[in-house]
Amino acid sequence: MPLEHQIGLVRELPDLWDHVNKAAHMQLFASRCNVLFLWTSLPYRTEWRYGHASAKVIALDLGHICQNLYLACEAIGYGTCAIAAYDQKASDQLLGVDGKDEFTVYLAPVGKQKTRS
Repeated sequence: MPLEHQIGLVRELPDLWDHVNKAAHMQLFASRCNVLFLWTSLPYRTEWRYGHASAKVIALDLGHICQNLYLACEAIGYGTCAIAAYDQKASDQLLGVDGKDEFTVYLAPVGKQKTRS
């Protein structure tokens, strides 16, 4: 909820991780994470200013955001793995967005890294 500068509960799902598995194309690490970030885009918020270049601006901003997540994870000994291979419809349904005016653009599970031997 960027307009309020806070994180808010979208909704509660008793079978949340089943939905996450479906959305992440059964990439099981996504459903075994401590926290899962899913980003959406509302293209009209950039199209009015950047026109046809808005897709590029959205992708660049998303890359910067996700890179900062990688840096934050590294700083606290956690790991992340950005996921671009996901089920669009399942991800949009999971978040309760319409898939047309607002849609999922990226996923990133975060969790404690396994110790390497």
